[in-house]
Amino acid sequence: MLHSIAGKYQKTVAQVILRWLTQRGVVVIPKSVRKERIVENFTIFDFDLSPEDMAAMRTLDTKTSSFFDHRDPNIVRRLSEATRPT
Repeated sequence: MLHSIAGKYQKTVAQVILRWLTQRGVVVIPKSVRKERIVENFTIFDFDLSPEDMAAMRTLDTKTSSFFDHRDPNIVRRLSEATRPT
């Protein structure tokens, strides 16, 4: 889906995601050391995603982490123990 939306606007998937976040009012601080990527990150203000594309992208959020569940008490305990100085 993201590739299709990116093609529609002639942008990269990364630009579409940055624009989606920006249009939702999320402050985005992209990071790159490559000049072409830095320029790409700034060229997200010359287009607006349609309400339909915004809604379609919203469906991609499954409300789950690919890494760990922040609501799992065992995970939270292990994370807090891992960051304590010994």
